[in-house]
Amino acid sequence: MVEFEVFERDLLARIGRIKTKSGVIETPSFLPVINPVRESVEPKELWENFNCKALITNAYIVKKHFGDDAKLKGIHEILKYPGVIMTDSGAYQILVYGSLEITNDEIIRYQEEINTDIATILDLPTGWDVSVDYAKYTVEETLRRAREWADIRSRTDIVWVGPIQGGRYIDLIAESARDMGKLPFDIHALGSPTRVMEQYLFDVLVDMIVTAKMNSPIERPFHLFGAGHPIMFSLAVALGCDLFDSAAYSIFAREGRYLTDHGTIRIEDIEYLPCSCPVCVKYSPRDLMDMPSKDRERELSRHNLYVCFTEIRRIKQAIVEGRLWEYLEARAHTHPSLLKALKRLKKYCEYIERGSPYSKKKGLFFFGSIDLIRPEVIRHYRRLKERYAPPKWAKTLVLIPDSETKMNRRRKYVKRVVSRVCRRLGLYPGEIHVCFYSPPFGVIPIELAETYPLYQYEYAYPPDHETIEAIAEWVSEYIAANSYMRVIFLADRGGWSEEAANLCVRKIREREVKVDILVFLD
Repeated sequence: MVEFEVFERDLLARIGRIKTKSGVIETPSFLPVINPVRESVEPKELWENFNCKALITNAYIVKKHFGDDAKLKGIHEILKYPGVIMTDSGAYQILVYGSLEITNDEIIRYQEEINTDIATILDLPTGWDVSVDYAKYTVEETLRRAREWADIRSRTDIVWVGPIQGGRYIDLIAESARDMGKLPFDIHALGSPTRVMEQYLFDVLVDMIVTAKMNSPIERPFHLFGAGHPIMFSLAVALGCDLFDSAAYSIFAREGRYLTDHGTIRIEDIEYLPCSCPVCVKYSPRDLMDMPSKDRERELSRHNLYVCFTEIRRIKQAIVEGRLWEYLEARAHTHPSLLKALKRLKKYCEYIERGSPYSKKKGLFFFGSIDLIRPEVIRHYRRLKERYAPPKWAKTLVLIPDSETKMNRRRKYVKRVVSRVCRRLGLYPGEIHVCFYSPPFGVIPIELAETYPLYQYEYAYPPDHETIEAIAEWVSEYIAANSYMRVIFLADRGGWSEEAANLCVRKIREREVKVDILVFLD
């Protein structure tokens, strides 16, 4: 099996190293697609000017155009590229042309003969608009070919990819991932996502990726075929895609489309180039427009590559800082379909929480109700239910609303508040247990109020209504699960805490948990 060392994590993302015979790939990694007979940017330039350590090309096209010459010289010499070369089997051409004049046996042996570094079996892509019966056939046929591969391959120094199929049929993706995971592949890859991304069905892509990840071996790197626009790179990485390839940089350039952080712009619609890459520093929009079409395609391809590689570096830095969620959330607001996809993570929030690190180097930033599904929030909610119990002496619960500066958590403030409540209601301080109700964590017992991450975060006050409703729900669940004899809410009159307290009291009464008094303090 390939050696895959992971040394940084955030969400399901992994910064790691995959060792191959031609070098090391650091994940997450973007592999530009190179058409060996139509290169808009030469592989040599990718190596020298873009620090591109790995690329992907099509073994079927190489065989069709270079044949035995590629066997003699090797794929690295054919492409004039010293880095890691991954070859796709050409299966995507089946979706385009309907069939290939090659067998699984032939393409497996050919990839070994041209000395590729990462190779792929000839899977049968599911596609998109197909029946469930045909989709099932593609899954079964791909598995048959995968089992065949185990007997055909002869080299152990090549990293092999086991594709996962199923298309839009999520249950078939799960079946494919489980069966492929039983075979000794080094990397698994999700096939047939191109149409999904072309239609901006990123929420469907979330279902496809997470299902494949949940059912394949976690220790193996995961590849996403045909990733598309860099605006979705952070989503793919956050869901655990270690590698992904894309020809979009070249396809967009051919169509005169200029990549940006938030989408694409046709070059004729640009007045100012919003970038400082070498292409954008050298040329103006008019210069690019006036170029011959091939020259314009080459320069736009270069710019588009700079955007793609820059995005990967930003994502890696976000992983190192423990801020991938914040970065993902910012990217999600560049397109409604991406925000819809981010919301779909609620369906998988517990799975993502289990794979997320328990501590980070920096505090967290929370912005609104979408953060209720963050791993840190889900983890606190679950642990509070499963692992926490109030002190045995606690008879009265006093709930203090959190403040933006967390001043309400200071010992002097808490002591003063408790003293005031006891004088007003005739209570004994030794029987009072203090908790804070706070966005986005809900209930924070005073004993945990200075622990990570319950203190090391910033929240954009005031909380929105959806967050307030969640706080009220979680507080009411906490009260219902514990045996306090009396519950006292403190709230700022007219503020978010008053709304939360009132909502919570109604929920508690619905559950027949007695609330003696609701106190409002200015």
